[in-house]
Amino acid sequence: MDFYLKQSPYSDPGAVPADLPTDPGELAVLVRNLLIHREEGGYFGYAMPEERRHEDAEARYVGEILRILRERGRAPLTEHREFGERFAGTCRDFALLLCAFLRATGTPARVRCGFATYFEDGSSPVHHGDHWVTEYRLPDGSWRLADAQIADGAHDVSFDPLDVPRDQFLVAGAGWLACRGGDADPGTFGVGLPENDLRGLWFVRANVVRDLAALGGVEVLPWDVWGLAAKDEPEVTGDDLALLDAAAAVEAASVVSSEEVRRLSADPRLAVPDEIISHTTYLGVRKVRLPERLRG
Repeated sequence: MDFYLKQSPYSDPGAVPADLPTDPGELAVLVRNLLIHREEGGYFGYAMPEERRHEDAEARYVGEILRILRERGRAPLTEHREFGERFAGTCRDFALLLCAFLRATGTPARVRCGFATYFEDGSSPVHHGDHWVTEYRLPDGSWRLADAQIADGAHDVSFDPLDVPRDQFLVAGAGWLACRGGDADPGTFGVGLPENDLRGLWFVRANVVRDLAALGGVEVLPWDVWGLAAKDEPEVTGDDLALLDAAAAVEAASVVSSEEVRRLSADPRLAVPDEIISHTTYLGVRKVRLPERLRG
């Protein structure tokens, strides 16, 4: 568990407030107070500046998120913030910031990439929406899923945001195995925004690769691809599928094996390389070269 107490280069917050709470629930509410999802402006009646909607979520590191927050408001991070003083990110940023605060206050935590059912209203063919949450360890050794994005009660869910049911959030590997086994329709997995309808088994495959990277301490952006995440569907071989099945089984296991995560992450088809492709939502497709310390 020492690995999940240690900050990754992505989650490292640098100096944290001395009065940061240690209770996971309080930390989740604190994160919710610091961030607004870049697609939530209309939901909260907030006119979000377009440049923030386009640019904030490109921040890869918690240190950068905190720098932006400090520039937007002089009040301590633990005090209430109006929407205009918040960081306009994505679900990955909620998950990563909560993970950083949990690690900083002594709770082992990791970021998980997968699919949520509780944001879908039935109007889209996507019933399993692309989503990221935090997984944290309880004193008894068990792990729970926490979603800081819904921690303030503004979203109508029937469960505790600090104990998200695993049939309401499927880690990517669980989604992959369900699709491969014929228990789920791959066409219901992805992003179902009217202007950005991205779904299918290829999308699940990319999230399997991203979730494995996150389990290894490489918490990339939701639109970063490499290796098996970047392959076109006709190029995926039987050997590739077998490797993805193995990675998915490790991700979906009730007890995640860190040894298996390391072994699988060493495969060139899954390992995070020095250069990745980032399919940014608003800023176009670009190549990004990652420093060695950011590749796990």
